[in-house]
Amino acid sequence: MGRLNYHHLYYFWRVSKNRSLTEAADELHVSQSALSAQIKQLESSLNVSLFLRQGRKLVLTDVGRRVLAYAQDIFNTGEELENFLQKDSAYQMQHITLGVQSNLSRNFIESFIEPLLESKNINFSLSSRGMTDLLNGLVNHEIDLALTNRAILSEGQDTIWQNQLVARQPVAIIGPYGNKPTAAFPEGYQDKKWVVPGKNADIRSAFESFCAVHQYQPDIKAEVDDMAMLRLLARDSGYLSVLPPVVVKDEIESKVLEDYGSIPQAFESFYAITVPRKFAAQNVLDLIKTAINKYA
Repeated sequence: MGRLNYHHLYYFWRVSKNRSLTEAADELHVSQSALSAQIKQLESSLNVSLFLRQGRKLVLTDVGRRVLAYAQDIFNTGEELENFLQKDSAYQMQHITLGVQSNLSRNFIESFIEPLLESKNINFSLSSRGMTDLLNGLVNHEIDLALTNRAILSEGQDTIWQNQLVARQPVAIIGPYGNKPTAAFPEGYQDKKWVVPGKNADIRSAFESFCAVHQYQPDIKAEVDDMAMLRLLARDSGYLSVLPPVVVKDEIESKVLEDYGSIPQAFESFYAITVPRKFAAQNVLDLIKTAINKYA
């Protein structure tokens, strides 16, 4: 096997990310035939097959997936070097790219990014994504940090996820202000209707366990996966809900909603997810430390 051609490897990396010769060729400003020829040369020099064609799609072989993992490390490290050289001055404006889970509490997100809003030498971009897009963004170094409500396991995967628990918020029964039942749960709640998180949410599981212990069958009007939508329904419907109070802190402060009491041993956890880098960005580390100290 001859010396590895990193130019060919880079083309393989870009095609693998796009799963399409056409899209990769357009991004790289080369012809499809030239791009295909370079990848064939790489396969020939390595004496392996990297892709299988299924219809119009390119699918990585088992060897191709392993080669891709190495290529990602190589070129992500190169991107880190470029970022390091661009941000070598402590007085230069620095940029952080954040991704947040699409159904996460907006109030918590705002609290998390507050130090960035107050910083004079850091600007940032914030995008809301599904979990798969968040993880892909981390792997491809499109985002520096992902904020989620669950940890990501690394078992059986090439990527090692770094999960940092930054906060655990208690979960409470939330209802219209001034209408809290005088009788304790469950006696005072027999005629109540509920809007609750979807069945896959940890909060929902905690609520169902709480109800089972008290032999209470909730009358569920709606199940909602999106926390922002659940906040609106809790505010406007007149029904009870199950939320971390931080989600509706403005409504509680303005006496539209009221915290009827916490559910024992029920919490929503918030995690900062990153991937290992040669040199972790200090501003990202500082942001995580600040959040941990704030919610300690």
